[in-house]
Amino acid sequence: MTVPLDQHYVVELHASPERVPQIRRIVAAHLRHWKLELQVEPVCRGIDELLTNVVRHVGDDNRCVVEIRWAGRRLTASVEDNGPRMPRLLTTGGGGLVRVGALSDSWGTCATADGKVIWFTRSVLAPQNIPRQPWIPLTGTDAAQNQPAPMPVPALV
Repeated sequence: MTVPLDQHYVVELHASPERVPQIRRIVAAHLRHWKLELQVEPVCRGIDELLTNVVRHVGDDNRCVVEIRWAGRRLTASVEDNGPRMPRLLTTGGGGLVRVGALSDSWGTCATADGKVIWFTRSVLAPQNIPRQPWIPLTGTDAAQNQPAPMPVPALV
């Protein structure tokens, strides 16, 4: 199987409550196209949390860049915004970053010249709907050749 290297999708947008479900559907379509069906729900939920945080904390004058990147074994999703405040990990209240952390293998944030980027990663073992051949158990003489010889039974005295 050949794994496509460095598949990515980037979109710039103004985050709003109406736009969040649209971006979720677009990201889901890309993940399905890349044959990453098992990643659709957690990645979309993570991006949903990050975009909702932009709407909530940055306000109406926001600018976002959403990016997903699949580099074979690792899928990275990120949301860049122009908000000046760095996010805080809250255990009470909103807890959006706690949910992102629970959905991902790793996550982090980085300040930029205009705001910040919040990213998370997920391990991807293999694309999901790749045709696979079933394992056929050995039978007959082939099985006997691959089985260990039986241990002799000790004689009773």
